[in-house]
Parts: sequence; structure tokens; C-alpha cells
Amino acid sequence: QLQLEESGGGLVQAGGSLRLSCAGSGRPVSHYAMAWFRQAPGKEREFVAGVFSNGAKKYYSDFVEGRSTISRDNAKNTMYLEVSGLKPEDTAVYICAVGVSGATPAGRKGIGVQAWGQGTQVTVSS
Repeated sequence: QLQLEESGGGLVQAGGSLRLSCAGSGRPVSHYAMAWFRQAPGKEREFVAGVFSNGAKKYYSDFVEGRSTISRDNAKNTMYLEVSGLKPEDTAVYICAVGVSGATPAGRKGIGVQAWGQGTQVTVSS
């Protein structure tokens, strides 16, 4: 059974940057598209960024476009998300998922996700 574990979250000042990691275990993640979602208190979960299984295509939501990079290292069974220019509104639990890349509206809603991580908290102070 594939399990996902996020790390790299924390408290950061506005304007700072973070690199989140999502490590898979139990099965290779190389067969899967992967994505990052986030959920802020009192808000619905939203798609952040996604990547094809081979890394060939990447997708970003408008609110991180231009200041984030999603990547993956299949040899390490790990996906990454680097975000710079962090804003207080980026505060959320960041959750990784396998099975969707964000190429479709359904995927961006989480339909088709085969496994979720527990999430890592990112708090951006102003």
C-alpha cells in the first residue's frame, strides 16, 4: 500500500520561501502523477500544483504561478514543492497526493486521487 509523508513545513515570514517534500513508501511513485493541494482553516481544499509521472508536464494554480516550482525525483520516490514570495494567505496545511496531475478540472478537485498524505503545516507571518 502506498503511503505518503510530507515534510518541510513551518513558520516563515512573509516574503520568505519553503521547500516541501513528499516521500512515498510501500510502492514506487514513478507510476503516478502527483500533486500538491492545500487547505486553510475554514476553507475548502484547493489544488496547488501537479506533475506528470515522468515530470514532463507541470500545472500550477494561478495563486502560485510564477513563484513556485514542483518537481520530483522518482529514484528517491519523492516529490517537491518550492514556493517563494510567501504571503500570509498561503498559510494552510499542504497535502500531497498521487493519481492526479491537475491537467483536468476533475483532478484539480481531487477526483481520481489514489492516496493522500497527512499534510504539513505552513504558516506565513506578516
